[in-house]
Amino acid sequence: MPKSSIPQSVLTIAGSDCSGGAGVAADLKTFAAFGVHGLTAITAVTSQTARRVQAIHRIPAAQVRAQIEAAFVDFRVDAIKIGMLGSAPIARAVAAALCAAAPRHIVLDPVLASSSGTVLLSKTGLRVLREELVPLATLLTPNLPEAEILLGRRIRDRARAAQDLRALGPRAILLKGGHARGREVCDVLCDARGVLEFRHPRLPIRARGTGCVLASAIAAGLARGLTLRAATTDAQAFLQHALAASFPIAGGSVRILSMNP
Repeated sequence: MPKSSIPQSVLTIAGSDCSGGAGVAADLKTFAAFGVHGLTAITAVTSQTARRVQAIHRIPAAQVRAQIEAAFVDFRVDAIKIGMLGSAPIARAVAAALCAAAPRHIVLDPVLASSSGTVLLSKTGLRVLREELVPLATLLTPNLPEAEILLGRRIRDRARAAQDLRALGPRAILLKGGHARGREVCDVLCDARGVLEFRHPRLPIRARGTGCVLASAIAAGLARGLTLRAATTDAQAFLQHALAASFPIAGGSVRILSMNP
């Protein structure tokens, strides 16, 4: 294959979701929609329905690190998206592997609990994530509950919270507002240039994998050479399209995002 035709590559470090609506499956579908090659390092295999997580099999930390290292052997990894880590040893192994690889862009989606409320990362794992992975991130993308856990306080001023999260070490923060109330969803991007808001009408649906898709879309944009603000703007538009095209499962109570062109 001629060098000019080799696509950019993005590595997802995340868990699997048997519904295909979140985790690695959603990441890979998003990468494909943006025309980048998807690589995977699986951290956990989950068995979950629309209503609850039934079982989690965490991959040994050494195997997770081996997957990451293998991805860098044959590919130039242009960006990395991190989702579910699952344990403190896995988080520590990921941090060590990324420190050694020194990738240009890391989009870190701090998956701390499932949408049904199952805790997915222990307090020790949270400490490792905050101290060892957050400072490596180009962009940290917490939702409001995750941001409150990371900051250890309730959030009343989202712009201030985004600035405080940025003080933890990442280059930028995208504080997602989907868990707030109101007719609009407001996501707050805080970077070296200041604060930028993204506002969208709140849709009357519950969808799986929105955080995974948004973070993966941003990572794909960064891999393709876009600025962070341009990649985030494109990713926001992509997510709105995927939501509009989503389809129902579980009797219509939950929707799966559709990322077909």
